[in-house]
Amino acid sequence: MRVIMIFILLLKISFAFCQNDKTKPFIWPVYVNQNSWALSNTILQSTEIKNIQFTGRYANYTDADTWYPTWASDGNLYSPYTDGMVEGIGAGSWAGIKATTGQAKITGNNPLDLKVTSQGVYMASATPYMGRYPCGSLIYNDVWYYGTYSLLDDKSLGMNWPILGPFVGFRISYDYGKTWVEEKDPINNLFDEHTDLSAKPIKMGAPHFVDFGKNMEHSPDGKAYLVGHGASVDDQKPRPGNLSWISGDQIFITRVTPNPASINDKSKYEYFAGYDKDSVAIWSKDFGQIKPIFEWNNHAGSVTITYNPGLKKYLMCITDGWPTTKSMDTYILESDNVYGPWNMVTYLKDFGPQAYFVNIPSKFLSEDGKKAWLCYSANFINTNFKDSTDPGSFTGNPEGSLYTMSLHEIQFITK
Repeated sequence: MRVIMIFILLLKISFAFCQNDKTKPFIWPVYVNQNSWALSNTILQSTEIKNIQFTGRYANYTDADTWYPTWASDGNLYSPYTDGMVEGIGAGSWAGIKATTGQAKITGNNPLDLKVTSQGVYMASATPYMGRYPCGSLIYNDVWYYGTYSLLDDKSLGMNWPILGPFVGFRISYDYGKTWVEEKDPINNLFDEHTDLSAKPIKMGAPHFVDFGKNMEHSPDGKAYLVGHGASVDDQKPRPGNLSWISGDQIFITRVTPNPASINDKSKYEYFAGYDKDSVAIWSKDFGQIKPIFEWNNHAGSVTITYNPGLKKYLMCITDGWPTTKSMDTYILESDNVYGPWNMVTYLKDFGPQAYFVNIPSKFLSEDGKKAWLCYSANFINTNFKDSTDPGSFTGNPEGSLYTMSLHEIQFITK
């Protein structure tokens, strides 16, 4: 996924569509007990959603990764993609001044029978960084807001994109991805976070829109919310490459009324700034006042949130992928509010075993909210470094976890 994928783009590897609906249901082995989810305060186990069960049904599409579907008013899903192929159209976000990102349309209502079509690719320079990758993507009132963020390599660390650069901002399309308008670049970035090519931590790294359903129908206030992972300067236990594309310490959130005039205007955003004396959330216009909605030092990373109207819960998926080239852990938390507090639903150690960019597309939630589909990509290490028969390569776990848009059905075990 994140390592230079020149050979994928040259060879045009065609990955066969793969699905299954016959595997028996299973629950991921319990790894972390409640008492070890310790921060300054304990992360409590949810009493309302006790765990998840995999039904064994899954499907895979395309030869690319980085899928964050947004449910548009026309009933279709639209998503970024990169570092691979969709219908023979390749994108490569690692390419510096010639970095490209793709956009795709996903039609169909059955996750086992979808059609994914490329809407083309867009070139935008990563300079002065090395990579420019897709992140937050939202179609609202037929306007597509497509975000990108910056990455920097450090070969001395022997890791994969170990330095997370700033969130750039959004390019905008008024025709579902056929043409684009862009205002921002890595230096002139939306939140004015650092551009000095250092590893100084940032706050809103690789943010993703909270999924409020079709055309944001379940937004509590008509605003779009962005959630991203970051870290603090005063980290007491720093680790090499701590704040990477897939690892960090803290989760932050901001909100804005989505329209073309405001989406790239920092002054229009409000940032979660903690709670007042009555435990009411504070929202500030000052980015310097931003505070995490969740933190777990050395155990946070790439994050997404979906609202589940059937359960009346926000579901947050976090992947701790440090040290970026080995197995990765994903965990799911729930809350009554988009800003928390958060309780643990399940901790999936070595999930994928290298699954990343995990999200829950709202379109595929059941009416009662008890069934959903996890969307992710997995095991880029095989694609980049290993032959599939190499003993050092990963075997997909759960079955069907591949370097694709990988969809896996789950069931929430409620009280």
